[in-house]
Amino acid sequence: MLRAAPILRNLITPKPVATQTYDDASEAVAAILLIYQQSTLFLRKHFTRFQQGLKPEGHYRAFYPLLSITTSTFSQIDTRLSFGHVPEPGTYATTLTRPDLFEGYLHQQISLLLDNHKVPISVGVSDVPIPLHFALGEGFTLSGGDASVHDRPLRDIFDVPDLKTTNDDIANGDAEDAPDGTRPLAPFTAQRVDYSLARLSHYTATAPEHFQNHVLFTNYQFYIEEFINFSKEQLANGEGEYISFVSPGNVITTDGTTDIDAPLKTPQMPAYHLTRADGSGITMVNIGVGPSNAKTATDHIAVLRPHAWLMLGHCAGLRNSQNLGDFVLAHAYVREDHVLDADLPVWVPIPPLAEVQIALEQAVAEITGLSGYELKRVMRTGTVATIDNRNWELREQSGPVQRLSKSRAIALDMESATIAANGFRFRVPYGTLLCVSDKPLHGELKLPGMASDFYQTQVSRHLRIGIRAMEHLREMPLERLHSRKLRSFDETAFL
Repeated sequence: MLRAAPILRNLITPKPVATQTYDDASEAVAAILLIYQQSTLFLRKHFTRFQQGLKPEGHYRAFYPLLSITTSTFSQIDTRLSFGHVPEPGTYATTLTRPDLFEGYLHQQISLLLDNHKVPISVGVSDVPIPLHFALGEGFTLSGGDASVHDRPLRDIFDVPDLKTTNDDIANGDAEDAPDGTRPLAPFTAQRVDYSLARLSHYTATAPEHFQNHVLFTNYQFYIEEFINFSKEQLANGEGEYISFVSPGNVITTDGTTDIDAPLKTPQMPAYHLTRADGSGITMVNIGVGPSNAKTATDHIAVLRPHAWLMLGHCAGLRNSQNLGDFVLAHAYVREDHVLDADLPVWVPIPPLAEVQIALEQAVAEITGLSGYELKRVMRTGTVATIDNRNWELREQSGPVQRLSKSRAIALDMESATIAANGFRFRVPYGTLLCVSDKPLHGELKLPGMASDFYQTQVSRHLRIGIRAMEHLREMPLERLHSRKLRSFDETAFL
């Protein structure tokens, strides 16, 4: 028998805010920020009183800001644009969170709506409660003991996260219109964003505001060590307009002479950030080994709407013609990782993105000094197979090897297809450049001492290729980088 939802008695909310229309993006963002600040301040104030032992007067509830736009005609927009416009007449809306963090993004997306549709946008208060956990700032803590201060469950007094409504339905193309016909305006709801922001801090040990728009993923810590060295060089010589380096624990350095100490408690997926004032710097995350971590990291970083992410890691070379240290530029993927099967069926192709492929190939040529036909000596373009079994070599070989051969795969790893597929799913430009570290089908296994020279000479070069590729992508206009290939039939206006 289904239990009826509890009736909340004496519901206490902030003073109502009337919905206003705006034809200026800066004014709209300021209104969103004001509503969000009022709502979160209301919750923090009453939570502080709760912690102090004061008896609650009822159930305290505040709401996310709501942004909407209503159009009555089809608009003539630049058909080259993959975002910044709604597909047809109607009302489109989204809840919003952390306008302080997303100020530039919101200004950009709202400006595009105003320019493309020539109608005002509306800012008001939604009917979606802000969970207390997401309203607390850095100075607040929420411990298990807090819930028993008054011998009442915390959820009796404040709203808590509701996983029933925190999902990827919009990004997956499964979302339904609201009962009044309103359609999604953005790929993520406010509560979905808040959930990932909290998870990012937990997994990476750095605050979301430090993440940059260009993200490198790796599966080995010595890539991080090279990234630290590169970052110190950049800050020391003042090149590239980089202004700081942020390491786990939110440790910020602004010069190239300070030692970067390892965190006392290493997080599951430590993140490091070489920052620029406009957020267009480079973040590097050590996701470790396996598709589960790859999915987890990209699930949460996606809400920050990065402009590109790339996988730089090691792989098994599958061809006899490959040598240890050769590069593999993925242009297709065999998806046997399985972690995304429920969200993105395996029959969905993951296309190579020309802009990213060209940037990576140019970067390899620049860093190695090779070009044209000579580049084929150190790099091969082809299919990368991603699996979920690290010890696949221990299984009977005829089946796996036959499948890999039929797929024309040239390399095998445990993360690349997951990262590319999640990039496709979340409309984040993606790419993969791997380095051959072993050749299990040809007797060159990854064993201690067998690849020490490779590690010493190739890691630094591989990393700098990835960074150079990101620099190429940073110079590219957003409307070109965010390809229409990543957009479905019925897309949200927000990037």
